[in-house]
Amino acid sequence: MGYAQLVIGPAGSGKSTYCSSLYQHCETLGRSIHIVNLDPAAENFDYPVAMDIRELISLDDVMEELGLGPNGGLIYCMEHLEENLDDWLTEELDNYLDDDYLVFDCPGQIELFSHVPVLRNFVEHLKHKNFNVCAVYLLDSQFITDVTKYISGCMASLSAIVQLELPHVNILSKMDLVTNKRDVENYLDPEPQHLLSELNERMAPQFKKLNKSLIELVDEYSMVSFIPLDLRKERSIQYVLAQIDNCIQYGEDADVKIRDFDPEDNE
Repeated sequence: MGYAQLVIGPAGSGKSTYCSSLYQHCETLGRSIHIVNLDPAAENFDYPVAMDIRELISLDDVMEELGLGPNGGLIYCMEHLEENLDDWLTEELDNYLDDDYLVFDCPGQIELFSHVPVLRNFVEHLKHKNFNVCAVYLLDSQFITDVTKYISGCMASLSAIVQLELPHVNILSKMDLVTNKRDVENYLDPEPQHLLSELNERMAPQFKKLNKSLIELVDEYSMVSFIPLDLRKERSIQYVLAQIDNCIQYGEDADVKIRDFDPEDNE
């Protein structure tokens, strides 16, 4: 069985930086992971690229040959990847052992993990190849400054949960850049009623029923829990990795030596 993280989130949320820091952390521990680039527009990497979608198709080529813009070109590239799951991706995955750990660094276009089926079919292919997969959703902690932005971030993450149907870990990235951490900490594990009260204060009275439905939806899906990630602190990276490993049962299938009897009982 293989293991995989699907690193998703809005553009600029720090996905590639997270992948780079995760690789360095695991290298320090002597633990092997492989980072895969799924962004056909990526240019520079701070980590060794184990697999690269640009070997299959690149955004620059698509824009030049088909006359598409950046967003349309990226969707075309990802649909081309979807068409080559049984060929290119299968061939690449065959280079890895059953217990290898892959981290897929995805593009930041929100439609890829909200309603376009490309990543969903990509995940199904990984599952068919006997991979345990976890979605890691990154949200810029500097974006969480008030309850309206918090609910917006929750809704985007919830869209990914419904679309991908995967174990899901939500991360507030870039905590090292937050000047007033108390503002963010209020949203790490808030009480639903407190959120509703704050939301009603900020919005017109006619939205009260909508606000109540949104908060109930967030609470029902246990979406009111984010893990803060400060890349300056090794223990922060370690904690996030432990949560993800738990989701995909990493290491739980390792051979366990069982003592069938206690020698002292036979004396």
